[in-house]
Amino acid sequence: MLKVCAVPKGSIGDQLHIKKGDILLSFDGYPAVDEMDYLFSDSLPSFSMEVRRGERTFTVQVEKDEDDSLELELEADQDIRTCHNHCIFCFVDQMPKGMRESLYVKDDDYTMSFACGNFVTLTNLNDADLDRIIRLKLSPLYVSVHTMTPELRCKLLRNRFAGKIVDQIDRLAKAGIVLHTQAVIVPGMNDFEDLGKTARKLFSYYPTVRDMAVVPTGLTKYREGLTSIPDVDGEYSARFLDYVDRLNEEFGVPFVLAADEYYIKAGREFKPASFYGEFEQIENGIGMTSKFIADFFDEVRSVTLKKPKRSLTISGTSAAGVVGTLLETANQRIQGLSARVLPIKNKFFGESVTCTGLLVGEDIAEAIAPYADEVDEVILPGNTMKEFEDVFLDGMSLKQLKQKTKIKNIRVNRDGGAGFFALLSTLK
Repeated sequence: MLKVCAVPKGSIGDQLHIKKGDILLSFDGYPAVDEMDYLFSDSLPSFSMEVRRGERTFTVQVEKDEDDSLELELEADQDIRTCHNHCIFCFVDQMPKGMRESLYVKDDDYTMSFACGNFVTLTNLNDADLDRIIRLKLSPLYVSVHTMTPELRCKLLRNRFAGKIVDQIDRLAKAGIVLHTQAVIVPGMNDFEDLGKTARKLFSYYPTVRDMAVVPTGLTKYREGLTSIPDVDGEYSARFLDYVDRLNEEFGVPFVLAADEYYIKAGREFKPASFYGEFEQIENGIGMTSKFIADFFDEVRSVTLKKPKRSLTISGTSAAGVVGTLLETANQRIQGLSARVLPIKNKFFGESVTCTGLLVGEDIAEAIAPYADEVDEVILPGNTMKEFEDVFLDGMSLKQLKQKTKIKNIRVNRDGGAGFFALLSTLK
């Protein structure tokens, strides 16, 4: 059910006499589940719309140019679909109490997958939901497959319905829904032999199934009472990358995309930025380092400073080596620059968590405070904060960080290598 909260004067919706407060019940006979139904119908040149106004229900026939819109503003009565699984590797189950309430919500909503690129498991869908995805052309979707072996997927997700993934992928792919997939790798369970089976099955739908990301299990120190999962070391990561390379050679295209963390742990050279195409899985830690490096060298040639600058960039321990090497290059090429990296151990989640994006405000504050009189600025990667708000995972704000450390010039880089130099070359 969708409630109209505004109708711009002179819009097509206004010309059709749609009023603020009207309830949109259906489009072409299909129930109005959420705003996706309106957006899909609004893209069509012709459709019918059932409307309720007070106690009266009536039908509006819409005829318009395909590029025109009714311009209705809607107040959607929609609950986010949550996860029905109890995955043995679930990161939410490994978080301590007292963090932002939203961090404990296990969303598994296919509309959010389409709109925002969130990964979903499809385990909470029925046939009608799949019909709706296909009818509304909700493409691309991002799907956490993990394995295409039904029995193993039920075990990994601890959901007896999880084995439906084989039929679901088949149905969606054959309907032309583009899928980006991922597998969280649990050593000894869905790696190597099973990974090969899964990758080959998914690749049989290529290019509709566009790629398959493989990422290590994130393990925090809060795993008491949870399934024991081994962490991966350099030797394992090297063998794993060799196997992924063999699969891609077999396929003839870079279909299986390994997380940057495997390359760091194995001490391997990163793939070139061109390997990752449009970086469609970059939010999954896939190709992020390669893109940063490429952007870095594109920008470093053109940066000049009007006065000397001492800059400190923070990093998780896994990426610190790469960032440090790049900053040394920048120091050599940019006159007046003295930039360095500060690796920060993750005390909050545990030192086994090495990625920058999971650093919290308290750990960052403790690490940078001693440098207050030694640097002109501190640069923070944007992935340490909420997407549209300067707030860390533990709820500390950027303002509070500045107050706590007595460092006023703390700046947030939300644009990778290019953003780093945009900040660096700005006088503050």
